[in-house]
Amino acid sequence: MSTNVRVMACSPEDVFAVLADGWLFPSWVVGSSRMRDVEKAWPAEGSHLHHSFGSWPAVIDDETTMHEWDPPRHMLIVAKGWPIGEASVQIDVKPRGNGCVVRIIEKAVAGPGKYVPPALLDIGLYVRNVETLRRLAYIAEGKADGK
Repeated sequence: MSTNVRVMACSPEDVFAVLADGWLFPSWVVGSSRMRDVEKAWPAEGSHLHHSFGSWPAVIDDETTMHEWDPPRHMLIVAKGWPIGEASVQIDVKPRGNGCVVRIIEKAVAGPGKYVPPALLDIGLYVRNVETLRRLAYIAEGKADGK
């Protein structure tokens, strides 16, 4: 299980506005390359994002399912990325001063990734999620500034 934290210069509502817009998913999720469809119910619990990951010509189509949605505090999704497997991704947001603190916790829950030694898997997830939170901050802070 990998945990990353980032302070952002925006409100929790600004962060959740980004998370609620499924079409922005490949903009902030490292590895996701394009959106194929966003179910009309997104971000309701049980709804899906249909995305692809990888770079051409090795692009794989898969999906992400919303498991818990409690804006502007908490989100839990399960992202599929077969043949690598599936990951549980929890995002928690708390206000802090004029901004907020965002925490992302990711762990492999199915497939080959689940059998990688945790210390080794966590290194890759940690590095990836540093960039994921950086991208999320750019978008959420930009929305807060009215850009």
